[in-house]
Amino acid sequence: MSNTGPSGTRIAPSILSADFARLGEEVRNVVAAGADWIHFDVMDNHYVPNLTIGPLVCEAIRPHVQVPIDVHLMVEPVDALVPMFAKAGANVITFHPEASRHVDRTLALIRDHGCRAGLVFNPATPLDWMEHVMDKLDVVLLMSVNPGFGGQSFLPSALAKLRSARARIDAWQAAGGQPILLEVDGGVKIDNIGEIRAAGADTFVAGSAIFGQPDYAAVIRQMRERIAAAEAIRV
Repeated sequence: MSNTGPSGTRIAPSILSADFARLGEEVRNVVAAGADWIHFDVMDNHYVPNLTIGPLVCEAIRPHVQVPIDVHLMVEPVDALVPMFAKAGANVITFHPEASRHVDRTLALIRDHGCRAGLVFNPATPLDWMEHVMDKLDVVLLMSVNPGFGGQSFLPSALAKLRSARARIDAWQAAGGQPILLEVDGGVKIDNIGEIRAAGADTFVAGSAIFGQPDYAAVIRQMRERIAAAEAIRV
């Protein structure tokens, strides 16, 4: 469950941009190309204006890959789907605090089902929710686009928010708290992933930047090179 790249970072291709007619082959290929996680976008046409995939698809791709499946629930309500995705083979489940009646309870529910739990913050959602549930967080996912559709451009305002989330997580861990991953999703590409890493992210969701290209391995390799370059500057 600790799949990471060379520097303790993770690249998580989003199957939202994959060829759904051959999804098993797509996830096998992207993992063979070096992906650390598979990111799985669940949209309900209620919380967000799009409709995508559910637990049956997660269950179908689970035998094809050994890496963690990272399920991002853009749904409302949340709780009923948690056990279904856990049973379908999810390893990480994240949700939006606005979509849950009881954020603390939903996080506990995810962990009770054996998955890592996390909160997702839209561009306009304040990070304050974190403060009240830090002890139950395994992941914080910042959206760098407004959720609902793939292929959008990265919002530069996400960089300051990443730095703020990084500071909160670092302070928590310095005080003895559990590790919390800092994930970013939306418009992540080769030409901005270094800047995103420098702002504090350690887990990178990329959709069309990977699945839209002819050579998955080349893209992932270039992303890792940009991440490594950003880390060298930070040191």
